[in-house]
Amino acid sequence: MSNATTVLHSIPTDPLTGAISVPIYATSTFVQDAPGVNKGYDYARTNNPTRASLEAIVTKLEYGSTAAAFSSGLAAIDAVVKLLKSGDEVIASSDIYGGAYRLFEQVYAQFGITVNYVDTTDANLLAAAISPATKLIWLESPTNPTLKIADIRAIAQIAKSAGVLLCVDNTFATPVFQQPLRLGADIVVHSATKYLGGHSDLIAGIVVTKSKELGERIRFIQNASGAVLSPFDCWLVIRGLETLHLRVRQHAYNAAVLARFLQTHPSVQQVYYPGLRNHKNHHIAKKQSSGFGGVVSFVLRVDNIAAANYFVQQTKYFKLAESLGGVKSLLCHPAQMTHKSIPAPVRKAAGVTDGLIRLSVGLEEVDDLIRDLHQAFEKVEKKYPSSAKVHPQKQAVVEVIE
Repeated sequence: MSNATTVLHSIPTDPLTGAISVPIYATSTFVQDAPGVNKGYDYARTNNPTRASLEAIVTKLEYGSTAAAFSSGLAAIDAVVKLLKSGDEVIASSDIYGGAYRLFEQVYAQFGITVNYVDTTDANLLAAAISPATKLIWLESPTNPTLKIADIRAIAQIAKSAGVLLCVDNTFATPVFQQPLRLGADIVVHSATKYLGGHSDLIAGIVVTKSKELGERIRFIQNASGAVLSPFDCWLVIRGLETLHLRVRQHAYNAAVLARFLQTHPSVQQVYYPGLRNHKNHHIAKKQSSGFGGVVSFVLRVDNIAAANYFVQQTKYFKLAESLGGVKSLLCHPAQMTHKSIPAPVRKAAGVTDGLIRLSVGLEEVDDLIRDLHQAFEKVEKKYPSSAKVHPQKQAVVEVIE
């Protein structure tokens, strides 16, 4: 049975009424037969039937043993970091989501947890960075926003040899295209706000663990800290999962077409998309994933904030907004939005320059999206003309998952 069929038929029918949609259990507490004697639920912070249904579905999607649904992606990250103690060290992708960087540097640094940022596209470089204090490797693959690819299987072997936990943020790839636990990771994190929910109408996070013991630790932290996902938002994520396979395949198809367009446009200096054969570690992405995702980033040839600001205000179908993974196309300027909390020298060293634009490619007709970008480029070129004569880049070959 295919993964899509498995997911659809792991969504339970309500045994009481036969409802094909999972009920929303909007209750804070549950009546007990006697102290400690109940029907599996006692207090909604600890567990809730709607949340339990969502967690069971995502556990199957990621081939894990346990899942926990949180009130945001950052709450999910926070729970993983709480596995550590003062004096422990994390090795993380140098090109990392700004919210995770802020959490590491402005919250957990004061508790004695340090983070060493390395280029995780090079497994040997990562291995060399491991010290006796290292307890967790934090990967994004693809990374946000330059879509760097790490060899998850190779790094998992390094982590296992060193006795270090490996956590992979699988938000961009989604479990449709990539299952890190099957590649050797210990923990997978999702911002379910993005593709899992898929409709830009909720905030949610999920942690999935490979082992039951680790899952129990995460669930203890969740119950103790209280950052649980509401029953209604759990239901929204379940609804999103019903169409996840269809949506992400179309997102990826549209993104691949746009990546080819951007590669040949004279107003573009650099394109980041794992499906491009000239993308670093494309061969690894192709080996460990069945698709390349719906996010494309590029750098304007006029690489400055003024030109980027102007560009992101000229598009019609690409709406300027934080977040990604919804059915409508979005774009953002990471230097001033998602990665603003990262100091400029650190951000630029990771490739997040002032002229970098991130596209979350939606489900519109791709020709309309191309025309939208083209007219925005024309406006930018008139206002900020390139100083040097440029020629279209040679068109790269993109692996399109149809």
